[in-house]
Amino acid sequence: MTVTYWKLKGRELANCNCEYGCNCQFGGLPDKGGCQAVFAMDIDEGFHGDTDLSGLKIAAVFQWPGPIHEGKGEAVAFVDERASEVQRNALLTIMTGGDTDPFATVFAVFASTVEKMHDPLFVPIEFEADVEERLGRLRIAGHVEMDGMPIKNAVNGAPVRAQIWLPDGFEYEVAEVASGRSRSIAPMTIEHSDSYAQFAHLHLDSHGIVRAQ
Repeated sequence: MTVTYWKLKGRELANCNCEYGCNCQFGGLPDKGGCQAVFAMDIDEGFHGDTDLSGLKIAAVFQWPGPIHEGKGEAVAFVDERASEVQRNALLTIMTGGDTDPFATVFAVFASTVEKMHDPLFVPIEFEADVEERLGRLRIAGHVEMDGMPIKNAVNGAPVRAQIWLPDGFEYEVAEVASGRSRSIAPMTIEHSDSYAQFAHLHLDSHGIVRAQ
């Protein structure tokens, strides 16, 4: 089977319903029993074979009734409406784990746990993320919204900065821990607030994380 090499580099905001820290980041179990999450990425540089993906945005909503590794997940992918048909196919291939070493990226891992995949939606995606400032905003009209912001100190209200470093991870090397809120109304319904969020600079390819030299 011919595998088309791809690479994506950009900024991510993700928000799930776990408490700050998220047990899943450390090989643990979701603290609410099940998991629901929203993800968005602004692709600064990217390609799939000869197809340029730079400047496009993607997003997704996920839900699992129990721990992610137990499967039975539900998901929907959102792809930037500006993408051509070739770019759309390339992005959906990547997002569903295609042209990727087994379990090498977060896309491949999550795809292996999804039982119900809704039809992808090609829509305007408003997304911006400042990783270092832990500020981000996603809006997909009629479907989903997500906001990320710094965690506030409970005593004096000052912003709290904490990081997670995963040298053997499949999504990021370093994530900025933040607070988030998300709401999705179609085709999946989820809602949570004041819960774990992460900002990260993603650099992924067909083989996994592209490690910093």
